[in-house]
Amino acid sequence: MGNEERRQELLNELKEGVVDMDEERVKKAAQAIVDEGFNAYDAVMNGLAAGMEVVGELYDKQEYFVPELLMCADALYAGLEILKPHVKLEDLGDRVKGQVVIGTVQGDVHDIGKNIVKMMFEVAGFTVHDLGRDVPLEKFVEEQLKTDSDIVAMSAMMTTTMLGMKKVIEMIKEKNPNVAIMLGGAPVTKETADLFGADGYAESAGNAVQEAIKMISQLRKMHKETQGS
Repeated sequence: MGNEERRQELLNELKEGVVDMDEERVKKAAQAIVDEGFNAYDAVMNGLAAGMEVVGELYDKQEYFVPELLMCADALYAGLEILKPHVKLEDLGDRVKGQVVIGTVQGDVHDIGKNIVKMMFEVAGFTVHDLGRDVPLEKFVEEQLKTDSDIVAMSAMMTTTMLGMKKVIEMIKEKNPNVAIMLGGAPVTKETADLFGADGYAESAGNAVQEAIKMISQLRKMHKETQGS
């Protein structure tokens, strides 16, 4: 079997493994990529992320729901753990400029959605500063200033905690008007996000994944353009 055929076979294994929620299959293919000297970033983008795009489509068609999304995400993460240490900086090219501060706001301990979004940012080559859950509002501001991150992503699952986001946005925009702020969580609507002055919005873990998948699609397009393929 030629090198290119083998590459395609492994990419396909990664992609299908993610779609089929098969962690073992993904781990095996990821390990083969590393052992046989294939490009890890290519495998992340055109194997794992390509699989997650299919998952996004299945979710849109309501063939998959949040539990499936989470299991697909687990499979993706299993592959990412093996591949990520082997991603070379030069493969990322100019795309390593992204930094994200992410966390669940004060009073809120739900972090499934946040964790999926964090993972998607990581796949896309962003540096993620994860503040965890139940994060004091000023901590978002401090961390953004400290890291000079381009994006601040906050999630809240309760109406009461959601109001805290507005304060954070005001505090950050006052100091750095160029920071993109992404909100997520069950009570957050597009109207709320607009009202609070946020730049992006995802209404659930599923939608956060959708948003992130769209972002990854863009990154994959850029990746192809820079590769000239």
